[in-house]
Amino acid sequence: MNLNISKLNGAFSALISPMDDDGDLCKSTYRNFIRRQIRAGCGLVPCGTTGESATMSHQEHENVIRWCVEEAQRSNEKPFVLAGAGSNNTKEAISLSRHAERMGVDGVLLITPYYNKPTQKGLYAHYAAIASEINIPIVVYNCPGRTGGNILPQTVQSLSEDYANIIGYKAASGNLAQIQKVINLTHDNFVVLSGDDSLTYDIMKSGGKGVISVASNLIPERMVQFVQLMTNNQWSEARIEHNLLQDLFHNLFIETNPAPAKYGAEILNLMSSRVRLPLVGLEPSSKTIMRSTLENLSLQINQK
Repeated sequence: MNLNISKLNGAFSALISPMDDDGDLCKSTYRNFIRRQIRAGCGLVPCGTTGESATMSHQEHENVIRWCVEEAQRSNEKPFVLAGAGSNNTKEAISLSRHAERMGVDGVLLITPYYNKPTQKGLYAHYAAIASEINIPIVVYNCPGRTGGNILPQTVQSLSEDYANIIGYKAASGNLAQIQKVINLTHDNFVVLSGDDSLTYDIMKSGGKGVISVASNLIPERMVQFVQLMTNNQWSEARIEHNLLQDLFHNLFIETNPAPAKYGAEILNLMSSRVRLPLVGLEPSSKTIMRSTLENLSLQINQK
């Protein structure tokens, strides 16, 4: 079983997905964007919520992961690729995970099933079924605000003890007490990653190992440095940086993610701000706020 998780720590980018004028995925822009993330030192998370995976066809899902793996493998840095492969249909999640494994990802990120509202027993059975079918690391992704369900710390503990390839947890519940309990209940090699930029400082101070970040789409080097400060136990310096970045962390969710991040990417000349329906672009007032936020961080933005 391939369980090399030495690079499953630090700053990971929940990659936004560029669209062309027809609303199709833009391969060349995506590859260039990934290279920028790799140069900054970020791990890569394609096909997550921030990547608009819910609107992707299976072929698009395959393409995005393949492009990401190819860029990672041709780089000197060889970043960890943690591909989104979740579904509320366990059979589909198994299929997507197998496919990601065949394409050479280092691990898969699996959202708890949405809409179905399974019990804790059902959540355990869901992850157990997937873990039994693949041989690469699995990171459980808990985001109750998106899914309508919450996997409890005791369920995560049982999964981590019963399946060797269930090795991590993306914490996006906003419940610090619950996240701390996951850290306390799981073994020392189990990796807890923040799923909220604004809580990364608190989660890492409690024993977390990094962040799957939205902000790093726009400020990858700075997020890498921020996490490195905490890894090095430079908590005073990290607290200063945490405070300086709070406006960005907040305003990236001023409207539904990833619309604010993609608008930020557009005014940083990285890609179009286009999102897929049912999401729409930002309101003018939100654009003003995002522009001001990036200007306050001394980023070079276009003036259009």
